Amino acid sequence: MSGPLFVGFDTSNYTTSAAVCDADGEVLLNARTLLPVREGERGLRQSDAVFFHVRNLPDLLERVRETVRGRVVRAVGCSVSPRRAEGSYMPCFLSGIMAAEAFAAAIDVPVLRFAHQEGHIMAALHSAGAEKLLEAERFAAFHVSGGTTEVLLVRPRADGFDAEIVGGSRDLHAGQAIDRAGVMMGMGFPCGKELEATAATYEGRVPAPRVCVKSDGWCHFSGLENQARKLWEETGDRACVSAYVLRFCAKTLEGLTAALDARFPEIPIVYAGGVMSNRYLQSVLAKRAETYFAAPEFSADNAAGVALLTRRSGIGGADAWQ
Repeated sequence: MSGPLFVGFDTSNYTTSAAVCDADGEVLLNARTLLPVREGERGLRQSDAVFFHVRNLPDLLERVRETVRGRVVRAVGCSVSPRRAEGSYMPCFLSGIMAAEAFAAAIDVPVLRFAHQEGHIMAALHSAGAEKLLEAERFAAFHVSGGTTEVLLVRPRADGFDAEIVGGSRDLHAGQAIDRAGVMMGMGFPCGKELEATAATYEGRVPAPRVCVKSDGWCHFSGLENQARKLWEETGDRACVSAYVLRFCAKTLEGLTAALDARFPEIPIVYAGGVMSNRYLQSVLAKRAETYFAAPEFSADNAAGVALLTRRSGIGGADAWQ
Protein backbone atom coordinates (compact mmCIF):
# COMPACT_ATOMS: atom_id res chain seq x y z
CA MET A 1 0.00 0.00 0.00
CA SER A 2 1.18 3.53 -0.76
CA GLY A 3 -0.14 7.07 -1.03
CA PRO A 4 -0.98 9.63 1.65
CA LEU A 5 -3.39 9.15 4.52
CA PHE A 6 -5.76 11.52 6.31
CA VAL A 7 -6.76 11.35 9.97
CA GLY A 8 -9.94 12.64 11.60
CA PHE A 9 -11.08 13.14 15.22
CA ASP A 10 -14.59 13.82 16.53
CA THR A 11 -15.54 14.12 20.20
CA SER A 12 -19.30 14.62 20.37
CA ASN A 13 -21.44 14.60 23.48
CA TYR A 14 -21.77 10.80 23.49
CA THR A 15 -18.99 9.28 21.36
CA THR A 16 -15.20 9.50 21.05
CA SER A 17 -14.22 8.84 17.43
CA ALA A 18 -11.10 8.57 15.28
CA ALA A 19 -10.77 7.62 11.63
CA VAL A 20 -8.26 7.24 8.82
CA CYS A 21 -8.84 7.33 5.06
CA ASP A 22 -6.51 7.09 2.08
CA ALA A 23 -6.08 9.28 -1.01
CA ASP A 24 -8.70 7.23 -2.88
CA GLY A 25 -11.30 7.90 -0.21
CA GLU A 26 -11.28 4.40 1.29
CA VAL A 27 -11.94 4.47 5.03
CA LEU A 28 -9.25 2.32 6.65
CA LEU A 29 -10.28 2.96 10.26
CA ASN A 30 -13.62 4.08 11.70
CA ALA A 31 -13.19 3.66 15.45
CA ARG A 32 -15.75 4.79 18.04
CA THR A 33 -16.16 4.48 21.79
CA LEU A 34 -19.46 5.39 23.41
CA LEU A 35 -19.32 7.51 26.55
CA PRO A 36 -20.90 5.77 29.57
CA VAL A 37 -24.21 7.04 30.92
CA ARG A 38 -25.47 5.88 34.32
CA GLU A 39 -28.49 3.59 34.32
CA GLY A 40 -31.73 5.54 34.35
CA GLU A 41 -30.13 8.80 33.20
CA ARG A 42 -30.78 10.47 29.86
CA GLY A 43 -27.50 12.17 29.05
CA LEU A 44 -24.17 13.57 30.21
CA ARG A 45 -22.98 16.90 31.52
CA GLN A 46 -20.36 18.51 29.30
CA SER A 47 -17.74 18.24 32.05
CA ASP A 48 -18.34 14.48 32.25
CA ALA A 49 -18.17 14.15 28.46
CA VAL A 50 -14.79 15.92 28.36
CA PHE A 51 -13.47 13.65 31.12
CA PHE A 52 -14.52 10.48 29.30
CA HIS A 53 -13.10 11.72 25.99
CA VAL A 54 -9.74 12.32 27.63
CA ARG A 55 -9.91 8.81 29.07
CA ASN A 56 -10.87 7.23 25.72
CA LEU A 57 -8.51 9.07 23.38
CA PRO A 58 -5.24 7.22 24.22
CA ASP A 59 -6.72 3.89 23.07
CA LEU A 60 -8.10 5.42 19.87
CA LEU A 61 -4.80 7.20 19.19
CA GLU A 62 -3.04 3.85 19.43
CA ARG A 63 -5.42 2.41 16.83
CA VAL A 64 -4.71 5.38 14.57
CA ARG A 65 -0.97 4.88 15.06
CA GLU A 66 -1.22 1.21 14.08
CA THR A 67 -3.31 2.08 11.01
CA VAL A 68 -0.90 4.72 9.68
CA ARG A 69 2.30 2.86 10.56
CA GLY A 70 4.77 3.06 7.66
CA ARG A 71 2.57 5.47 5.70
CA VAL A 72 2.67 9.24 5.19
CA VAL A 73 -0.05 11.29 6.88
CA ARG A 74 -0.70 14.48 4.93
CA ALA A 75 -3.19 16.26 7.21
CA VAL A 76 -5.34 15.86 10.32
CA GLY A 77 -8.93 17.06 10.70
CA CYS A 78 -11.18 17.54 13.71
CA SER A 79 -14.67 18.67 14.64
CA VAL A 80 -14.61 21.96 16.54
CA SER A 81 -18.30 22.86 16.89
CA PRO A 82 -21.78 21.40 16.36
CA ARG A 83 -22.48 23.53 13.26
CA ARG A 84 -20.59 25.85 10.94
CA ALA A 85 -22.16 28.95 12.45
CA GLU A 86 -21.09 31.82 14.64
CA GLY A 87 -21.62 31.02 18.30
CA SER A 88 -21.90 27.27 17.75
CA TYR A 89 -19.91 25.76 20.61
CA MET A 90 -19.75 22.75 22.92
CA PRO A 91 -16.84 22.09 25.31
CA CYS A 92 -16.72 18.38 24.44
CA PHE A 93 -15.13 19.19 21.07
CA LEU A 94 -12.09 20.67 22.83
CA SER A 95 -10.92 17.12 23.56
CA GLY A 96 -10.79 16.25 19.86
CA ILE A 97 -9.09 19.52 19.01
CA MET A 98 -6.41 18.76 21.59
CA ALA A 99 -5.84 15.26 20.16
CA ALA A 100 -5.71 16.53 16.58
CA GLU A 101 -3.31 19.36 17.35
CA ALA A 102 -0.98 17.09 19.35
CA PHE A 103 -1.00 14.32 16.71
CA ALA A 104 -0.39 16.79 13.89
CA ALA A 105 2.37 18.64 15.75
CA ALA A 106 4.29 15.41 16.32
CA ILE A 107 4.47 14.74 12.57
CA ASP A 108 4.47 18.39 11.38
CA VAL A 109 1.28 18.36 9.26
CA PRO A 110 -1.62 20.85 9.14
CA VAL A 111 -4.84 20.62 11.13
CA LEU A 112 -8.12 21.32 9.33
CA ARG A 113 -11.22 22.26 11.32
CA PHE A 114 -14.80 21.33 10.54
CA ALA A 115 -18.22 21.30 12.15
CA HIS A 116 -19.57 18.04 13.56
CA GLN A 117 -22.57 18.37 11.26
CA GLU A 118 -20.33 18.60 8.19
CA GLY A 119 -18.76 15.30 9.17
CA HIS A 120 -22.19 13.67 9.37
CA ILE A 121 -23.12 14.92 5.90
CA MET A 122 -19.83 13.78 4.36
CA ALA A 123 -20.02 10.35 6.00
CA ALA A 124 -23.57 9.93 4.70
CA LEU A 125 -22.64 10.90 1.14
CA HIS A 126 -19.68 8.51 1.19
CA SER A 127 -21.47 5.49 2.62
CA ALA A 128 -24.59 5.99 0.49
CA GLY A 129 -22.58 6.14 -2.73
CA ALA A 130 -23.84 9.69 -3.28
CA GLU A 131 -20.54 11.58 -3.53
CA LYS A 132 -21.73 12.85 -6.91
CA LEU A 133 -23.73 15.40 -4.90
CA LEU A 134 -20.45 17.06 -3.96
CA GLU A 135 -20.53 18.48 -7.49
CA ALA A 136 -24.16 19.61 -7.24
CA GLU A 137 -25.10 23.24 -6.71
CA ARG A 138 -27.19 22.20 -3.73
CA PHE A 139 -28.94 19.27 -2.11
CA ALA A 140 -30.93 18.71 1.09
CA ALA A 141 -29.84 16.88 4.22
CA PHE A 142 -31.76 15.72 7.28
CA HIS A 143 -29.54 15.63 10.39
CA VAL A 144 -31.57 13.58 12.86
CA SER A 145 -29.99 12.56 16.15
CA GLY A 146 -30.21 12.96 19.90
CA GLY A 147 -28.79 16.47 19.70
CA THR A 148 -30.22 17.70 16.40
CA THR A 149 -33.29 17.46 14.23
CA GLU A 150 -32.68 19.83 11.33
CA VAL A 151 -33.61 20.01 7.67
CA LEU A 152 -30.75 21.61 5.77
CA LEU A 153 -30.25 23.16 2.37
CA VAL A 154 -26.63 22.24 1.66
CA ARG A 155 -24.19 23.89 -0.74
CA PRO A 156 -20.87 22.07 -1.15
CA ARG A 157 -17.65 24.06 -0.90
CA ALA A 158 -14.01 23.06 -1.18
CA ASP A 159 -13.53 23.01 2.59
CA GLY A 160 -16.86 21.53 3.69
CA PHE A 161 -20.45 22.66 3.37
CA ASP A 162 -22.63 25.70 3.82
CA ALA A 163 -25.79 24.40 5.47
CA GLU A 164 -28.86 26.61 5.82
CA ILE A 165 -31.54 25.43 8.25
CA VAL A 166 -34.88 25.37 6.44
CA GLY A 167 -36.86 23.21 8.86
CA GLY A 168 -36.69 20.80 11.76
CA SER A 169 -38.00 20.48 15.31
CA ARG A 170 -39.09 23.42 17.43
CA ASP A 171 -38.60 21.54 20.71
CA LEU A 172 -37.28 18.03 21.40
CA HIS A 173 -34.97 16.31 18.94
CA ALA A 174 -36.05 12.95 17.53
CA GLY A 175 -33.30 11.07 19.35
CA GLN A 176 -34.17 12.80 22.62
CA ALA A 177 -37.78 11.69 22.33
CA ILE A 178 -36.73 8.12 21.53
CA ASP A 179 -34.33 8.02 24.47
CA ARG A 180 -36.89 9.45 26.90
CA ALA A 181 -39.41 6.81 25.89
CA GLY A 182 -36.79 4.08 26.10
CA VAL A 183 -35.49 5.11 29.53
CA MET A 184 -39.09 5.30 30.75
CA MET A 185 -39.41 1.60 29.84
CA GLY A 186 -36.12 0.68 31.50
CA MET A 187 -33.92 0.55 28.41
CA GLY A 188 -30.24 1.51 28.50
CA PHE A 189 -29.19 4.91 27.16
CA PRO A 190 -28.88 5.53 24.25
CA CYS A 191 -32.01 3.55 23.53
CA GLY A 192 -32.28 3.56 19.74
CA LYS A 193 -31.02 0.05 18.94
CA GLU A 194 -32.88 -1.66 21.77
CA LEU A 195 -36.08 0.20 20.97
CA GLU A 196 -35.81 -0.74 17.28
CA ALA A 197 -35.27 -4.42 18.11
CA THR A 198 -38.16 -4.39 20.58
CA ALA A 199 -40.50 -2.71 18.10
CA ALA A 200 -39.72 -5.38 15.51
CA THR A 201 -41.25 -8.03 17.78
CA TYR A 202 -44.66 -6.35 17.93
CA GLU A 203 -47.34 -8.09 15.86
CA GLY A 204 -50.43 -6.15 16.88
CA ARG A 205 -52.03 -3.00 15.54
CA VAL A 206 -50.00 0.14 16.21
CA PRO A 207 -52.20 3.05 17.32
CA ALA A 208 -52.24 6.00 14.92
CA PRO A 209 -49.93 8.70 16.33
CA ARG A 210 -50.91 12.34 16.66
CA VAL A 211 -48.07 14.31 15.11
CA CYS A 212 -47.56 18.02 14.59
CA VAL A 213 -45.88 19.04 11.31
CA LYS A 214 -46.42 22.51 9.88
CA SER A 215 -46.44 23.40 6.19
CA ASP A 216 -43.46 25.70 6.79
CA GLY A 217 -41.24 22.67 7.44
CA TRP A 218 -41.19 22.73 11.24
CA CYS A 219 -42.45 20.10 13.64
CA HIS A 220 -42.82 19.28 17.34
CA PHE A 221 -41.52 16.08 18.93
CA SER A 222 -42.45 17.02 22.50
CA GLY A 223 -45.87 15.40 22.20
CA LEU A 224 -44.29 11.99 21.68
CA GLU A 225 -43.05 11.75 25.26
CA ASN A 226 -46.50 12.25 26.77
CA GLN A 227 -48.23 10.02 24.23
CA ALA A 228 -45.71 7.21 24.78
CA ARG A 229 -46.04 7.52 28.55
CA LYS A 230 -49.84 7.31 28.36
CA LEU A 231 -49.67 4.22 26.14
CA TRP A 232 -47.11 2.62 28.46
CA GLU A 233 -49.30 3.24 31.50
CA GLU A 234 -52.31 1.78 29.68
CA THR A 235 -50.65 -1.31 28.21
CA GLY A 236 -47.30 -1.98 29.93
CA ASP A 237 -46.31 -3.41 26.53
CA ARG A 238 -42.73 -2.45 25.60
CA ALA A 239 -43.05 -3.74 22.04
CA CYS A 240 -46.27 -1.83 21.41
CA VAL A 241 -44.89 1.43 22.82
CA SER A 242 -41.61 1.00 20.91
CA ALA A 243 -43.50 0.47 17.64
CA TYR A 244 -45.64 3.51 18.40
CA VAL A 245 -42.56 5.68 19.01
CA LEU A 246 -41.04 4.69 15.67
CA ARG A 247 -44.32 5.18 13.82
CA PHE A 248 -44.58 8.68 15.33
CA CYS A 249 -41.03 9.48 14.17
CA ALA A 250 -41.66 8.07 10.71
CA LYS A 251 -44.88 10.03 10.22
CA THR A 252 -43.18 13.23 11.41
CA LEU A 253 -40.19 12.77 9.11
CA GLU A 254 -42.55 12.00 6.23
CA GLY A 255 -44.30 15.30 6.91
CA LEU A 256 -41.03 17.22 7.02
CA THR A 257 -39.98 15.60 3.74
CA ALA A 258 -43.28 16.55 2.09
CA ALA A 259 -42.88 20.15 3.27
CA LEU A 260 -39.36 20.24 1.86
CA ASP A 261 -40.53 18.82 -1.47
CA ALA A 262 -43.19 21.50 -1.70
CA ARG A 263 -40.50 24.19 -1.45
CA PHE A 264 -37.73 22.45 -3.42
CA PRO A 265 -39.31 19.92 -5.80
CA GLU A 266 -37.19 16.85 -6.69
CA ILE A 267 -34.19 18.02 -4.68
CA PRO A 268 -31.88 15.12 -3.68
CA ILE A 269 -32.11 14.31 0.04
CA VAL A 270 -29.49 12.71 2.24
CA TYR A 271 -30.58 11.41 5.66
CA ALA A 272 -27.81 11.45 8.29
CA GLY A 273 -27.44 11.14 12.05
CA GLY A 274 -27.81 8.28 14.47
CA VAL A 275 -31.61 8.10 14.36
CA MET A 276 -31.47 7.52 10.61
CA SER A 277 -29.70 4.18 11.04
CA ASN A 278 -33.13 2.81 11.94
CA ARG A 279 -34.21 0.37 9.24
CA TYR A 280 -37.93 0.97 9.74
CA LEU A 281 -37.55 4.72 9.26
CA GLN A 282 -35.47 4.12 6.16
CA SER A 283 -38.09 1.78 4.69
CA VAL A 284 -40.79 4.43 5.11
CA LEU A 285 -38.75 7.28 3.62
CA ALA A 286 -37.05 5.30 0.83
CA LYS A 287 -40.16 5.38 -1.37
CA ARG A 288 -39.12 8.82 -2.59
CA ALA A 289 -36.75 9.16 -5.58
CA GLU A 290 -33.25 10.65 -5.14
CA THR A 291 -33.14 9.65 -1.48
CA TYR A 292 -29.97 8.46 0.25
CA PHE A 293 -29.21 7.01 3.68
CA ALA A 294 -25.93 6.66 5.52
CA ALA A 295 -24.88 3.10 6.30
CA PRO A 296 -25.41 2.29 10.01
CA GLU A 297 -21.70 2.55 10.89
CA PHE A 298 -21.62 5.99 9.27
CA SER A 299 -24.95 7.21 10.71
CA ALA A 300 -24.00 7.43 14.36
CA ASP A 301 -21.38 9.93 15.47
CA ASN A 302 -18.10 9.13 13.74
CA ALA A 303 -14.85 10.70 12.56
CA ALA A 304 -14.86 9.11 9.10
CA GLY A 305 -16.64 12.12 7.60
CA VAL A 306 -14.02 14.42 9.12
CA ALA A 307 -11.17 12.34 7.67
CA LEU A 308 -12.86 12.35 4.25
CA LEU A 309 -13.38 16.12 4.40
CA THR A 310 -9.73 16.54 5.31
CA ARG A 311 -8.77 14.54 2.22
CA ARG A 312 -11.07 16.66 0.06
CA SER A 313 -10.06 20.04 1.46
CA GLY A 314 -6.60 20.50 0.02
CA ILE A 315 -6.25 23.54 -2.21
CA GLY A 316 -7.28 22.25 -5.61
CA GLY A 317 -8.98 19.18 -4.13
CA ALA A 318 -7.68 15.79 -3.05
CA ASP A 319 -4.99 15.73 -5.77
CA ALA A 320 -3.20 18.59 -4.00
CA TRP A 321 -2.23 16.19 -1.19
CA GLN A 322 -0.48 13.70 -3.50
